[in-house]
Order: sequence, then structure tokens, then C-alpha cells
Amino acid sequence: MKKKVFISGVSLLLIFSIAACSGSIQLEIPTAEAEQSKESSPSDSASESEQMPSESTEREGTLELTSLMSLQDAYISIYENVLPSVVSISVIRTVIGSGFENPEIPFDYDFNSPPDDEPFEHNESAAGSGFVWDTDGHIITNNHVIESGEVIRVSFADGRSVLAELVGADAASDLAVLKVDLPANSLAPISISDSTKVKVGQIAVAIGNPFQLESSMTTGIISGIGRSLPLISTDGSGLYYSIPDVIQTDAAINPGNSGGVLVDISGGLIGVTTAIESPVRANAGVGYVIPSVIVEKIVPILIRDGKFEQPWIGISGRDMIPEYAELMELDLEQGGALVIDVTAGSPAEEAGLSGSTIERTVDGIEVLVGGDVIIAADGIPVNDFEDLVAFLARHTIVGQKITLTVIRDGEEIDLDLTLAARPVQQITEEVTEPEEASDSAWMGIYGQDLTNEIAKAMDLPEKTRGMLIEKITAGSPADEAGLRGSYKPVEINGEEVLIGGDIITAVDGSGISEIQELADIIKRSESGTTLSLSILRDGEEIAIDVTLGERPD
Repeated sequence: MKKKVFISGVSLLLIFSIAACSGSIQLEIPTAEAEQSKESSPSDSASESEQMPSESTEREGTLELTSLMSLQDAYISIYENVLPSVVSISVIRTVIGSGFENPEIPFDYDFNSPPDDEPFEHNESAAGSGFVWDTDGHIITNNHVIESGEVIRVSFADGRSVLAELVGADAASDLAVLKVDLPANSLAPISISDSTKVKVGQIAVAIGNPFQLESSMTTGIISGIGRSLPLISTDGSGLYYSIPDVIQTDAAINPGNSGGVLVDISGGLIGVTTAIESPVRANAGVGYVIPSVIVEKIVPILIRDGKFEQPWIGISGRDMIPEYAELMELDLEQGGALVIDVTAGSPAEEAGLSGSTIERTVDGIEVLVGGDVIIAADGIPVNDFEDLVAFLARHTIVGQKITLTVIRDGEEIDLDLTLAARPVQQITEEVTEPEEASDSAWMGIYGQDLTNEIAKAMDLPEKTRGMLIEKITAGSPADEAGLRGSYKPVEINGEEVLIGGDIITAVDGSGISEIQELADIIKRSESGTTLSLSILRDGEEIAIDVTLGERPD
């Protein structure tokens, strides 16, 4: 997500149409008289052949034209039927920034910043898409489209434009519900298709408002299913989320399409367009869509409660691979989700799930094996860890009781488990600005304490301590010094955590074990002070000097 193609549907349908129709063409087999006549008048026959198209050629041409017209009519029908359900969304929010910050896909900003680098307060506009959910006036869009919005306006294809209020939002699924005050008979809710039936190669149609060009339609195919999409919150918290079970399409999706619809040939919603992979902030043929099965589960709860709590088991794990299976004396073809750690006090611990405790070396890396291998959830096969995450996203809510089938010591057993709400991940900035000091020293990093679980995920000794850098503010002293933030998403205790960044282990020769120690050092320092940081980067210790700057207003 962070940073970030078709054999057309026309060609595909045309080939099928022609193939289906060509079977009914009556082929004329020349008789002996006809052959004799042809031999006696070769020049006349050749002349007629040059001047007159054959009946077969005429039929083929007619069939091709008919097929194209049928396909064209089908696309027009999809557009006309779906368009009344699709809306354009504009948002105004107040932000404090300096210079132009190029937003990253899928965040659909549209604003200009002055040339200087001094912090200033300004209005920022965002544009996206949405669609009508029901006749009560509920509108669905992406959370990142309306996040922190102070004024939200919804515009319909027929020209109506009304203000909307936020009903509920869930950053972890990137979904939000708005409400408009309009008569029920003037609203056209979209129909819903079952996204679990979607297949790669299936025709897909996207309708939305790319680059604020309202009511635009693009076509393509389903390029992939079961993707996992990492997103970063736009509210400045630095929180990262991962949406499982995401659909990939090559239908052109661009900034402004976010929150719009991807439909099948019947016009039914198969997903909400959310993000694209692109180095240039425009369509590159890889778009991501939140599947309708997740939308149907979460939206009613957002309407009812205004929020959605993500269901949580409380484990970290990895895919079973032949090397792990061999070490555990299991069939080399055995799939599933290998449990590595079980969080204390979690549903997994209460249900009796067992983590891995046996250290072994695989491909030169120390790994843990020997824990429970989850192979099914409520009877649905789990072939890898992503299957387990997708099961939770598709089928479960907080408080629901599920049955996990696991392999333990070579035997299959069932464990009952009641899902809890996923704990909120906390990522704290390194220093809180003193109320009386507007010019306090500033480094410009966000991070979190290095835990045993994070250390293991980064192939470090469990007892390694320090502060993992999660995010670096562009243009900050940390950025100028070359410090590195995290980039690799991993699942730890049911949370998506970014790892791989620099780990600060000491300042000016004094070791630090937690983020607050670094915060205290920065608070005691003045702008212009140079701190010598001991850094763990890719398992190697290096030293980097950072000259603190003044905290932006």
C-alpha cells in the first residue's frame, strides 16, 4: 500500500461469442457439378470471387458485429443500472503542515501547499467515491477518504448534493458509514454479490470518480484473490492495519476511486475499491478491493454501534512448510498455521492452545517449532496463516465461539475458543511536547519498545532491548541523519506490526531499554544538541549522530 496489467473483456467475450455461434453455421459442401463448372470457367469464377464476398464471410462479419453490439449493450446496461447507487464524496479537513507532502496511495488528497517550509494551518480537501447502502440514507465509503473530515458532502449522479454526517468507521477494514437526509424513494441501494464465489479471470467493472471525474467506468478482470493489504492510518497516529482476503483487479483504479464499487456482470457489488500499487500515484494495473463478504459483516455493526471491534485469538504464527513438518515428524505435505506464541490472558491461552518451544535451524535461521498446527476453523480448512486471518475477517465477530482443529503431537484435537476484541496497538512518539516550551528539541521519530516477540520476528536474541523506529517524519533531524523506519508487516499477537527499522539501543554510550528513556533525554536537551545513537540495523551495530532540531509548532 504504502508506495507504492489485460486481454480485454471485449476480446474474451467476442471469442466466446463467435465460437458459440460458429457451430450453427451451415457449411456448403461443393457438389461434383459445381466442381466441374468451376473447372470450366476458372476466370469467371475468380472474377466473381474477387468482386463478391462469400456468404460465409458475410455471416462471420455479421456475427462479429452482433457480438460487439451485444457486449456494448451489456456494458451500457451495467453502467446505467449501477450509476444511481454510486456517489461522489468531498471532504474538508484542517491540518497543520509545512511544504507539499505527496500523499501515498490510497489516500486521495487534492491540495496545493505554499513554497516555504514554515508550518502553517490550512484546509485540505479530499475526494473519493461511495455508494448507497439502503433507503435509510446510509452511504458506504473508505475510512481513509473521510478520516478527520470536518465537512463531508455527498453528490449523486443526478446532480443532487447534500451534507452528510459520519455514523461509524473502522480503520482496520478501511470502511466508513455516512448518512444523508433524503427521501427513501430517491435512493437506489446497490445489489450485493457473493465475493467468496469470485474467480480469477472473471470480468469486473469499476465505477467511481477518479481524479474527481464523476461517474467514470472502467473494465477489466479479477487478477487475484486472497491478497493481504497493509494500510497506514491517515490521522497521524502511525497505526498500521492489514486487511485480509482482498481482491485484486486490473480494472483501472485511480485516486478518487477509493470507496467506489467493483461489480460483476450482473451489476452486483463484489467489493469496495480501496488502494492501488503504483510508483506514480496512478493506475498501474494492480488495484485492491475490500470483498463484499467483509463489507456485509462490518457495515451493519457500524450502523448499529458506530464502531467495529476486530475479533482476536491472541497468537502469533507462521505458515507450515515442509521443513517445519519434517522437524515435527509430520507429513511433508502438511499445511496449516503453526502457532509460535500464545498471548497471556488471550482467548488462545484460555482455550489451551500451545505455542512453539523447540529451537531449530532452517536455512541458517533459528526458528521455533513444535507448537499446535491449526488445520481448520469451524470445519473450514486452514492451509496457511492467511487462511486463518481470512476466516476471522469473513465469518466472525467478537464474542463468537469457534472450534479450532489442531494437530498436537501428531494427533488431531478440537479446541473451543471464544473470540475477544483485538487490543489496540500503541505506537507512541518519542517525546511529548512540554506545554511551556514551543522550541523544545525534536528528533522526529515514532516508535515502540522492542518486545521479545518483535525481537524474534527480526531474528534478534529475545532479550534484546531498545526502541524500534516505526516511522520517521519527512525532513526531520532523524530523516536528515539517515535513520530508517520500519517497512515489513508481520502478525504479532493478532496485530499487524511493522518491523525491520533501526533499533536505538544507546544514547551517548548509555543504554536505553524503552521509549520513555529516549523521550526523557530529548526533553532535557536543547535544539542544536548532537546525540550519538547506537543503532542495530540488520543485526549489525552502527553509530549515527543526530543533531536535534526545534519542534514544529
